[in-house]
Amino acid sequence: MKFSLTFALVAAAGFVSPAQAQLGSGIVFDPTQSAHAVQQIEQSSQLYTTTVETTRNVIAAYNLAQHMTTLPQTLYTSFSNLGRQQWTTLTMPSNTYGNSLVWMNSASTGYGAASANQTASIPRTGQIAGYSSLSSQGQQTIAARGATVDLSDAVNASSLQTIGTIRANAAQRESDISQLEAATHSTDSAQHTEMATLQRINQALLIELRTQQETNQLLQAQALQQLIGQKVQQDNLKSLFQAGNSYQQSFNSVTPQQTSSGTQWAFHY
Repeated sequence: MKFSLTFALVAAAGFVSPAQAQLGSGIVFDPTQSAHAVQQIEQSSQLYTTTVETTRNVIAAYNLAQHMTTLPQTLYTSFSNLGRQQWTTLTMPSNTYGNSLVWMNSASTGYGAASANQTASIPRTGQIAGYSSLSSQGQQTIAARGATVDLSDAVNASSLQTIGTIRANAAQRESDISQLEAATHSTDSAQHTEMATLQRINQALLIELRTQQETNQLLQAQALQQLIGQKVQQDNLKSLFQAGNSYQQSFNSVTPQQTSSGTQWAFHY
């Protein structure tokens, strides 16, 4: 009976159009609509799966946040007594000749470093008297010493400004670090979300980069001071060689005359 009904349905389907087939009891079978319905069922299944995964992620995030808010308070306060590096204020017992205070102010603020360095040092008045009348070797020696003084003044002024700027920004830097420390040790749940933690990490990295930049500036100033010291040594060696060369030339030109004169005097006697 089942075989006959199936055969009849297949035979009936052969006499209808390909778009649809009429079954028993007036039911019409449409393959296009059926395929569309199957596609909708698959999309609904995928949407359901995505919704379930999203729900699980939200629940996991909520559980993590709840767990963080219920952690022991000592977890955030056990390292709250970290030592703080305080910059010592530059103090001067006296300003005997009135030219030390400007240097101290520049070392604390970074302002007026060039003039402060000149005020606290022996001023330059230009070329020495009689420089133009010196020999070429003498002019080279004096010019080399003058260049060393000029370069030393420039490096000293730059180093003074760098150190003063770092000292002036030290208070704000300490305040920024204290705020990061307070937020890290806070028991407020809002301070321990993923975004808040990442933001603090970013700020800490920026502070570290600024500190590294200041360190590089100090190392650069130290390197320049070493270069000037090496220049002084090189100038001294070159002057020594020139003096030795001049002495040898003068000795060779003067000594034969003395020897000849002595020989003639001995022969005459």
